Amino acid sequence: MLYYLFTYLREHFGLFGAGVFYYITFRAAMAIILSLIITTVMGKGLIRFLQRKQIGETVRDLGLQGENQKRGTPTMGGIIIIAAIVIPTLLFARITNVYIILMLVSTIWLGLVGFLDDYIKVFRKNKEGLAGRFKIAGQVGLGIIVGTVMYYNQHVVITREIKNGEHLRYNKTEKVIGSPFMRRDQNGKEHKYVTVQTATTTIPLIKTHEMSYAAIAKVFGEKSMTIVTPIIYILFVIFIIVAVSNGANITDGVDGLATGVSAIIAVCLGVFAYVSGNYVFANYLNIMNIPNLGELSIFIGAFIGACVGFLWYNAYPAQVFMGDTGSLALGGIIASLAIIVRKELLVPIICGIFLVENLSVLIQVWYFKRTKKKYGEGRRIFLMSPLHHHYQKLGYHESKIVTRFWIVGIVLAVLSIVTLKLQ
Repeated sequence: MLYYLFTYLREHFGLFGAGVFYYITFRAAMAIILSLIITTVMGKGLIRFLQRKQIGETVRDLGLQGENQKRGTPTMGGIIIIAAIVIPTLLFARITNVYIILMLVSTIWLGLVGFLDDYIKVFRKNKEGLAGRFKIAGQVGLGIIVGTVMYYNQHVVITREIKNGEHLRYNKTEKVIGSPFMRRDQNGKEHKYVTVQTATTTIPLIKTHEMSYAAIAKVFGEKSMTIVTPIIYILFVIFIIVAVSNGANITDGVDGLATGVSAIIAVCLGVFAYVSGNYVFANYLNIMNIPNLGELSIFIGAFIGACVGFLWYNAYPAQVFMGDTGSLALGGIIASLAIIVRKELLVPIICGIFLVENLSVLIQVWYFKRTKKKYGEGRRIFLMSPLHHHYQKLGYHESKIVTRFWIVGIVLAVLSIVTLKLQ
């Protein structure tokens, strides 16, 4: 909103200094600062409110060290995170940008699903919370929204260079938007480009090639490509959103873990969004250029600020828990961002912590059922799943577990960013 206000004041009244709002870096920095202020200031007030209303965490007896100390700790703190993301984004971003709209919808959508789960647990005194099928339905619903917009919206495009005088159309599902245009590279040489609406993603380490979802659909017959391609793409988007949001939800088991890991992932995705949305950087790095993507830097800045600010109260010993209101929203945001910046194939690395936490639960359940069927009693690979609880059972203090998981997350983020130069 402030972007449009200051643009109007500059154009009509010549307001000095208003032009600074044209710069994405300035608005992203302001989003981070405001987000930090909201979380630290609003967080304290919300904690007191939750304490007065006795909205505390119900802790199951899992035999973990220090779990009784967490009993009664205020939960539903994810409200702080969501507010600290939405408010700065509305103020500093161009809210007509399709990617900003999509991220706001993703944040609020899964935030509401998580809020319903927390509400049932806290106010209805039902430890199970929202039934699993309804959580999945909410995640699938978001996947359909994100997938449909990314596939059909005419503002979701990439640029391709026209070589040898003609644009090479990869498949018949692609749609050229507008007329060809010229751009200069860092050496001053002119190149001709065209804007294309297409369902495609980047392949890590092979930057000059793309993975087209139409190529997968071609297996079912070339005639049915226009029908099958969007189905395959949307199903793939749904899978990523369900997997990552559940991974974030499972990871939120010890103080500061999910929040810190999410902030690290957001920094990584922020780098991808900024360089992919900037023609100069995209051309220099020889990566896919996605017009209007740079605006996401404001949303990501608010996201990083919200996570870091929330850590002020969520770090060990936690004064507030985010609950499913926060963890499902964080996972949905990260998944949607990965899809928008077209880094779906990098998700196993970028979100490696979430993946391992998810797999530890799946492996544990599978092995338990298999051994129970074979030997009459279930056996376990881990002392407890998800993985962070396994280390708690081994006697590691949770602050050490969190710090080491953060270190692994940073390494994975760096490896992901390094792929920008490797080919």
